[in-house]
Amino acid sequence: MLTKEQITDWFKLLQETICDALECEDGEGKFQEDNWLREEGGGGRTRILQNGNVIEKGGVNFSAVHGNVPSFLQKENSDSTSSDTFYATGVSIVIHPNNPMVPIIHMNVRYFEMSTGVWWFGGGIDLTPHYVDATDAKLFHQALKTSCDKHKSNYYSDFKKCADDYFFIPHRNETRGVGGVFFDRLTSTQEMDKEKLFAFVQDIGNTFAPVYTALMNKNKNKFFSEENKNWQLLRRGRYVEFNLVYDKGTKFGLETNGRIESILMSLPQLASWTYDFKPLKNSEEETTVSFLRKGIDWA
Repeated sequence: MLTKEQITDWFKLLQETICDALECEDGEGKFQEDNWLREEGGGGRTRILQNGNVIEKGGVNFSAVHGNVPSFLQKENSDSTSSDTFYATGVSIVIHPNNPMVPIIHMNVRYFEMSTGVWWFGGGIDLTPHYVDATDAKLFHQALKTSCDKHKSNYYSDFKKCADDYFFIPHRNETRGVGGVFFDRLTSTQEMDKEKLFAFVQDIGNTFAPVYTALMNKNKNKFFSEENKNWQLLRRGRYVEFNLVYDKGTKFGLETNGRIESILMSLPQLASWTYDFKPLKNSEEETTVSFLRKGIDWA
């Protein structure tokens, strides 16, 4: 029977593997590790790379926390009481590159269980280009589809739609980027037991490093102008809006008294909000905005 300890150990290994791959492709930056403890139980390893050759700021975080089930989860699970406990572990990643031609990427894979016997897996991976390159978007989505198709034929289409819906900024009426896959509260079914679901989560986690390092390598030396940098700062501003207003992981961390520096590592060093900015007609920026909508068939 798969245990939370086995899941936790694999998430630790995933963090190691991804950090090694990113350092290798960056060629200059090194992750600094910050080990922390949570007063209520558990802790984690925050790893941050700043001012690298390719990565301006990136975080690859592991955590395993436990304690009494918070009140908002008690409300969501009617059988839960204040005496019940929870255990949550996972890896969370956000990378903000220097070059505007390299996309932002996010991934989170996680496991949650309660003393009541309730458990689930969740996660997601999505790409946020400052400038949408259709070839890059297709490469990214095809890699995700390949990973999903190994497990269930409908996983990619279902979880892509979930990503389009989740990584959406309602007050802007635009998606955060070109999407990816998003899944939550995956638990046992007749077809997929715990071991099979964990194998799926592992494949999603293992998709990250080869796909993103390929995108880094392809785009890191491309020319960019001051205008491109200003646009990058505006797109980062949209990223901040989503993470602070809508992201469930941010809310969970704040509502369970998580470590604030680790929770907000997803934010870039610099971002901007220009009043009522409108891209020029027929510009690359206008083209990018035209792609920020749900339902594009990238794969």
